[in-house]
Amino acid sequence: MLRLRVLFPALLVFFTFTSYTPAPADIDKNKVILDLIVQGLSTNHYKDIPIDDQFSIKVYDLYLKRLDYNKRFFLQSDMDALRMYRMQVDDQVKKGDYTFFDKAIGIFNKRFDQTEKYYKDILDKPMDFTVNETFETDPEKRSYPKNEKEMIDLWRKSLKYQVLVKIDEQLQRQEEATEKKDTSVKILSLAEIEKDAREKVRKSYDNFYTRMRKIDMDEQRSLYLNAITSTFDPHTNFFPPKDKENFDISMSGQLEGIGATLQEDNGYIKVTSIVPGSPSYKQGELKEGDYILKVAQATGEPVDIVDMPVDEAVKLIRGKKGTEVKLTIKKKDGIIKTISIIRDVVQLEETYAKSTILQKGENKVKVGYVHLPKFYADFSHQGGRNSGTDMAKEIAKLQQEGVDGIVIDLRNNGGGSLQDVVDMGGLFIGTGPIVQIKPRAGAPYVMEDRDPSVKWDGPLVIMINEYSASASEILAAAMQDYGRAVIIGSETSFGKGTVQRFFDLDDFVGSELEGIKPLGTVKLTTQKFYRIDGRTTQLRGVSSDVVLPDNYAYFESGEEEEDYPLEWDEINPVRYERWSNGKEIKEVSALSKNRVKTNAYFQKIDENAKRLKSLSDSTVQTLNLEQFHKRSNQLDAIAKQYDKLEKGDSTLAFTTPKDDLVIINSDTTRQQTNKKWHEDIRKDMYIGEAINVIQDLAKYPKHPVTNNAEKR
Repeated sequence: MLRLRVLFPALLVFFTFTSYTPAPADIDKNKVILDLIVQGLSTNHYKDIPIDDQFSIKVYDLYLKRLDYNKRFFLQSDMDALRMYRMQVDDQVKKGDYTFFDKAIGIFNKRFDQTEKYYKDILDKPMDFTVNETFETDPEKRSYPKNEKEMIDLWRKSLKYQVLVKIDEQLQRQEEATEKKDTSVKILSLAEIEKDAREKVRKSYDNFYTRMRKIDMDEQRSLYLNAITSTFDPHTNFFPPKDKENFDISMSGQLEGIGATLQEDNGYIKVTSIVPGSPSYKQGELKEGDYILKVAQATGEPVDIVDMPVDEAVKLIRGKKGTEVKLTIKKKDGIIKTISIIRDVVQLEETYAKSTILQKGENKVKVGYVHLPKFYADFSHQGGRNSGTDMAKEIAKLQQEGVDGIVIDLRNNGGGSLQDVVDMGGLFIGTGPIVQIKPRAGAPYVMEDRDPSVKWDGPLVIMINEYSASASEILAAAMQDYGRAVIIGSETSFGKGTVQRFFDLDDFVGSELEGIKPLGTVKLTTQKFYRIDGRTTQLRGVSSDVVLPDNYAYFESGEEEEDYPLEWDEINPVRYERWSNGKEIKEVSALSKNRVKTNAYFQKIDENAKRLKSLSDSTVQTLNLEQFHKRSNQLDAIAKQYDKLEKGDSTLAFTTPKDDLVIINSDTTRQQTNKKWHEDIRKDMYIGEAINVIQDLAKYPKHPVTNNAEKR
């Protein structure tokens, strides 16, 4: 019987994954895994992608890119030698043959051993930072070294740049201490600083090579298997048993650590989400999109985690409650800094929907603000909490307080339970469709709200950003199509319009193969979402009615930046009755756009966004210390100016719903958490503009649902 782990529970789907019974001579665990993966991809993936020469080219390119993204190990001659396999991978995959992988990993491991001598020799000698030379930090703009001489020079420049960054950091600390007359910071000579920096980089690489040598062939093979699955789409992956355990922990909401979800991204460990209420969330400096470069335990030496498998990096980052971990992170603008986080048990309560009432200045309009971190649902416990029911409760609380409008904040909400999206959408409209879901074969299935009651018929604003994905996009899209809400935020949301399901490979082999279990799990994309107007949210996401400038507005982000995403398309719309003709939404959106254009804060944010994009694009770095340090000080001074922007709205008043106040007042921790939350809201100018939009919408008279059914 097929066992499914559902990421987006919605409807019953029948799959054609068949049992696997190899011939006795073929009972090889790695061949069995590859055969099962190919079978699953061919029969159950949403898109029927032939395993042909084009598939071969994609797997070949993606695997080599992921294996040596920084181009520090392969020579151009190695790439030339492997090129003969570029059109053969498809044939090998069909036969369960790992020849290409064996050849590629064999060359990589040989070069890995060879480069160990390079870094030791280079870092053993003092470096001359008076020379005017540069280093290209973006590997995509570099070619593979033509020979060993070029490879050694690449390593020399790369290591020199890393040492230079450390020297600059120490010089800045000393200059700041001198300015503040802080005698606790020891002032070192340049020679001492340079030596200390080299020793730290050397130790970091010693640790890196030690860790890499502990990675067994099964772990190396899993990178290859994921290159195969990822050619179908970015969200189709193979999880070895150990990785699946890590994935389950990240989804559980209860663990001792920092509360950040991580993934490997071309050799780097990337932060993909921050768990609300977690130590990372409360500390505030670690953000989605940051790269973690190093990890240190309290007063211990930092360990370089670049090119480290994510499960190994997670082991260093996780830890017992109350212990300290220090992370060296790289921001989107290229700024590198070290932050300290005290590990704790991630508080599940903070992942639930919560609300407060806001009033701005002398305006008497009361605005209900609901923060929804994700579309959660507890399928393992009868009567467990779910976001649809909780949202209905929050709406009821706000109605009792007599609010004039409601803001739902879906920023950074990566999705969750699909049924809860439908239930939630039904709170704001009468009966009607919310989303269309199309399987691999057959007609789309329409999920609709069948409850004629409307829990909230007043002004509604939904906030999104570039990290609002899946379920968030469905709710925002439905409310936009109905003309029910004003959508404000980033230009578009993330653009993930697909559904994934887990397949345990152990379920598809007979008892005669019991000895080779566990095999692992495959996460397959099996369905696609479509708006009720027929457009998919895939790639293009949901466009805001009012676009608010943000610091990363000019960075390319979202689903379209992933490798091999599924395409945008559209199907037939379904019949639905619009809430209104949309006149007030257009008028209110126009007022908001004019406010944003003349708002000094948003003008500065747009200016800063252009600055950050320019910094990100400037990938060629000088290796001259005087020039580098001068530029670093200039950038630091500019960054501090922008850090002062979020002063907050002193006119904003808060009222906690009465039902919540009793619980909050009974716990000092809850009081502190609630106070900090209100302080964060006060500083959030985006929420401030959402309040302005509600105030504008409140001026329009209420109207009943119209009967003008529209098709698009």
